[in-house]
Amino acid sequence: MPRTYAYVGPEALSAGAAAARSGFTVRDRDGLARWAAAQPEWDGDRLTVTFVVLEDGALRVAPRRSEHVDCARGAVVLAAGELTLRRTPTLAVAGATNQSTGYCPEPDCWSSLRAALGALEIPAPAELTVAYTFRRCPRCGERNLVKEAWFVCDLCGADLPEAWNFA
Repeated sequence: MPRTYAYVGPEALSAGAAAARSGFTVRDRDGLARWAAAQPEWDGDRLTVTFVVLEDGALRVAPRRSEHVDCARGAVVLAAGELTLRRTPTLAVAGATNQSTGYCPEPDCWSSLRAALGALEIPAPAELTVAYTFRRCPRCGERNLVKEAWFVCDLCGADLPEAWNFA
């Protein structure tokens, strides 16, 4: 059973998430292609978007600067991060990350994203193209992005645990 991730970001951002209109549930590759074509943020043949995978395996996407909690409508998720879509003869995923400071998912959330993309027959890389490690500081409670295996809180300098600790 894959791990689930509850929202761990600022409460002010999650206040209206259940009613948020941000996000599109992807039902098939053509639907994703139509949604993506309507987005104004394309950079040449690439578009980076926010994504979540809900507990039922559904993939939801939103414009890149959207909050993950809004994209998920406040729900618990199996994965969260960013996708970079690429226009080829058909739409494909050129890159995927677990970059979400609202859910702080582990890199192994990739299996849930890969399953969602596979079910939709959307071509994707073999793994996350950039994987992030998040930890909560046991001393001050700050969410931290661990860089270069430096498990030290950016805010208070306390040691961060090696194991994921947002449960």
